[in-house]
Amino acid sequence: MVPLLLVLLLALILFGAGFAVKILWWVAIAVLVIWLLGFVARPRGGSGRWYRW
Repeated sequence: MVPLLLVLLLALILFGAGFAVKILWWVAIAVLVIWLLGFVARPRGGSGRWYRW
């Protein structure tokens, strides 16, 4: 019974990690798109940077 519970726990942990990694990939893609849009649509005057740092 204990090995079966350990295998189920391992499968649950790996499924959770896989789901988290997939979410992080989507977040990274969204941030990249926003950064690229900001880079393309930056103001013409001033320092030319759309971000503050």
